[in-house]
Amino acid sequence: MLHIRCKNNNITKSFPEGTSLADVYQAFASELNFKYPVVSAKVNNASQGLKFRLYQNRDVEFLDARSGSGRRVYTRSLCFVLYKATSDVFPGSKLYMEHPISNGYYCNFKKKNNEPLTDEDVQKICQRMKEIVDLDLPFRRTEATTDEAVRVFSERGFADKVKLIETSGQIYTDYYMLGDTVDYYYGPLVPSAGFLKVWGLERYHDGLLLRVPDKNDPTKLAEKVDMPRTFEVFAEKVRWDIIMRLSNAGDVNKAILRGYGSELIQVSEALQEKKIVKIAEEIDQRFRDPENPIRIVLITGPSSSGKSTFCKRLSVQLLACGLRPYSFSTDDYFVNRVDTPKLPNGQYDFDNIETVDYKLLGEHLERLMKGEVVEVPQYNFVTGKREWNGKKFKLSNDSVLIIEGIHALNPLLTKQIPDSAKYKIYISALTSISLDDHNWIPTQDNRLLRRIIRDYNKGAFSARETISQWHSVCEAEDQWIVPFQETADVMFNSALNIEFAVLRTHAEVILASVPKNCPEYAEAHRLLKFLHYFIPISDKEIPPTSIMREFVGGSSFKYRG
Repeated sequence: MLHIRCKNNNITKSFPEGTSLADVYQAFASELNFKYPVVSAKVNNASQGLKFRLYQNRDVEFLDARSGSGRRVYTRSLCFVLYKATSDVFPGSKLYMEHPISNGYYCNFKKKNNEPLTDEDVQKICQRMKEIVDLDLPFRRTEATTDEAVRVFSERGFADKVKLIETSGQIYTDYYMLGDTVDYYYGPLVPSAGFLKVWGLERYHDGLLLRVPDKNDPTKLAEKVDMPRTFEVFAEKVRWDIIMRLSNAGDVNKAILRGYGSELIQVSEALQEKKIVKIAEEIDQRFRDPENPIRIVLITGPSSSGKSTFCKRLSVQLLACGLRPYSFSTDDYFVNRVDTPKLPNGQYDFDNIETVDYKLLGEHLERLMKGEVVEVPQYNFVTGKREWNGKKFKLSNDSVLIIEGIHALNPLLTKQIPDSAKYKIYISALTSISLDDHNWIPTQDNRLLRRIIRDYNKGAFSARETISQWHSVCEAEDQWIVPFQETADVMFNSALNIEFAVLRTHAEVILASVPKNCPEYAEAHRLLKFLHYFIPISDKEIPPTSIMREFVGGSSFKYRG
């Protein structure tokens, strides 16, 4: 008999060897009284599907779709249902799960004859999805040799999956069946389609929007938010992928194996520099507009998006345009630490807009715009106090002010300045590559890996500590940064196609240091698992001005703190 401890209530019960997690849950269900349906579990802090069978004593924690792990399992399974429905209704069609958008997932759908997608087509797909869910078709996992998996997907024309599996270095490979439809997913699924009660599907631009449950209340759909500017950035990413002939991880791996790693890095960096030059030239043009000249550039983005390096590279290009950029730090306008707002748990809320003395900042900006001399404060992070050290500043006729920070696009920060005098930039690492046509890599994972590596290299935090803080970081971003991203004049994608191959060489050892007996191990294990799909490559070809250097080290720029 096995002894299984349920971490949800800290009770241990005995079960026969080979008992599934679903059966274990049924034994605990009446005591746990979950408000929302359980969709997956963690076994010894590693994510598993409910069909997973136990053969040794284990700790088990059951999860619903509110947890990050449970949400991924639910969404992954829903994608398979969508793929089967499109295949059943439109044989020979192609479905590409491209990226998250508008609190859902954008899907590029191509019918066999390339006819445009119609509302009637979407209704047919929806009807078939509903039938699959109502039939409660089971998801069946098959473990096969990699050679056998390659044969299965080759016969069905899945070149993307073949390239991924062939370059994975694995001896055995799992694939899934839903009815007679086969697919590949890099994480567990729910036991059967009947678990997927909440979903929506509608036309979105020239494709489909797969709508998913709300992350706080999975009994209802997440509210749809129109994001035209963000959609265009993702569309630009696809165009860049076409230029580089890279659609997925398998393409990257094949290119590296053929010795093209250096060229991929060079082209990726050149495309980013081209975009930065274009932004600088637009700022220069609008700066010289006699009617409404731009005098302030505002730059924001979520954690580890590369704001600092982007700001420095943009400054270089503005200098090349004949302008004099001056970086103005909102950090120096922090209120004294004792006046910082607090979270419900009593800790300081450093992400709150009230952490910044935006009234004083706005007053100083207004005076600078009038050509006045302003004495600006300097924040002492050791004492937690703002200091006045006689640092003065005055804008010259060719000066442009650059303000970079998480609140830069918040209207409160610059409400005294007319919009015509501001140029707003939103930057994020919008993951530039997918594992295959049906497996995307969440954009947050790219930034989390960057942050783990940077924190570790700086000696600031261990991987475990960074992972433990990440949920709070993302919650703060949703509150203070994301609501303003669509107000930007331009968006910049700081991710590189080659990035995960480079990050793997830095992240593996760091992630492996996370102990198995802590909750953060689940995330470390997941990140390691998908990093292993990428063939590692050295960072020696990454230029010293690259945004990646901000995280892996070796940058020629100097950073505060």
